[in-house]
Amino acid sequence: MSNQKQNGNIIAIVTMMFLYAMIAFVTNLAAPIGVVMKNDPEVGGSNMLAMLGNFMNFFAYLFMGIPAGKMLTRIGYKKTAMLGILVGFIGVTVQWISGFETLQGYQDNAIYLLGAFVSGLSVCLLNTVVNPMLNLLGGGGNRGNQLNLMGGTLNSLSGTLTPMLVGALIGEVTKDTDFVEINLVLYIAMAVFAAAFIALALIPIKDPEIGRVTAATKFEHSPWQFRHCLLGVIAIFLYVGVEVGIPGTLNFYIADTTDKGAGLLANAAAIGGFVAGTYWLLMLVGRLCSSFIANKVSSKTMMIVTNGVGMILILLAIFIPKTVMTSMPLFTGSSFAMTEVPVSAMLLVLCGLCTSIMWASIFNLATEGLGKYTAQASGIFMMMVVGGGVLPLIQNFIADSTGYMISYIVPLLAMGYMFWYALVGSKNVNKDIPVD
Repeated sequence: MSNQKQNGNIIAIVTMMFLYAMIAFVTNLAAPIGVVMKNDPEVGGSNMLAMLGNFMNFFAYLFMGIPAGKMLTRIGYKKTAMLGILVGFIGVTVQWISGFETLQGYQDNAIYLLGAFVSGLSVCLLNTVVNPMLNLLGGGGNRGNQLNLMGGTLNSLSGTLTPMLVGALIGEVTKDTDFVEINLVLYIAMAVFAAAFIALALIPIKDPEIGRVTAATKFEHSPWQFRHCLLGVIAIFLYVGVEVGIPGTLNFYIADTTDKGAGLLANAAAIGGFVAGTYWLLMLVGRLCSSFIANKVSSKTMMIVTNGVGMILILLAIFIPKTVMTSMPLFTGSSFAMTEVPVSAMLLVLCGLCTSIMWASIFNLATEGLGKYTAQASGIFMMMVVGGGVLPLIQNFIADSTGYMISYIVPLLAMGYMFWYALVGSKNVNKDIPVD
């Protein structure tokens, strides 16, 4: 590889890593802001309604996934990323408008949900770019998986800090807490989007598929015809629901002061944010550690081990009574502090280590051997990220009806499917389909 091409690849890789961090920042605004929405008297304390912001964020993937995949072929990776950043700026601006004091009744909630939907369109576009581009820059296989795990590390760092930042700014949540109190976070988000758009416009990035896939390329088949890709699409749907549902519902569980929740903690809203943030921190740790071994340990092996351990942790969390407490170090943004939490909460936080490797591993397994169909498959995968809105909504409907811990049967069953996919469903049985 020439020095010029190698330097170009490094620039492209670093840029994609930054976009990975932006994706988590925008996505993880929804759950902590949901605590504010939940305490709105018009929402009535419903966990399911409080998850609507998160749902709208992921619901957008259902509409943008396929078009985003087509954009990669028609306008290239860089222009698609720039469009995603522009849409993200608009989405965050709409969320900021929801804090206007002149809004009455449900207007603030409705505008916030619209902003969350537009932001979801943005992160769908960005996700569609970064995953296949890093996979292609790494040449697929273990190296492609390694680059995605490294990007996932920055994604987790951003995901760790976001709920903590929002939780710290909000502090104690009451019925009088309004969206305007998180405006500083939105100002930061708008500034980051603006700076990212300018920087990306100035950075020279070559499309890794230039000359191989163009608007004139003939596609005789479809990614849907590859069994391992189809089953991987289902796995992605379930995985994103697990990744979001575990800390999102846990945040409500800790922050809830009713008999149904922990109900034993002072300053519960802030602690809930720290608990969720620690989950994302463990995802960071897991991705960072796995990125060092991903070129030697297969995606299949990592998926089997982590899903097996994750199911055990969730089962223990479900059956251990909420009154059994323990002290655990929670990351408060600048340091760790020993904090008393339910043992079940600690076990669910540890699931972050397990979910850390799943996105990159599923994507790697499901797109292996797709060739020119990779960009189309990426669009389909982004569409299925809607699972991050659907599964937590179902989980919190169950939480409203039967209790928080019982609701974790949803991520438990999803992990069971992903365990099977890694073990059996990820094998490419359609090698007879031409992909060049």
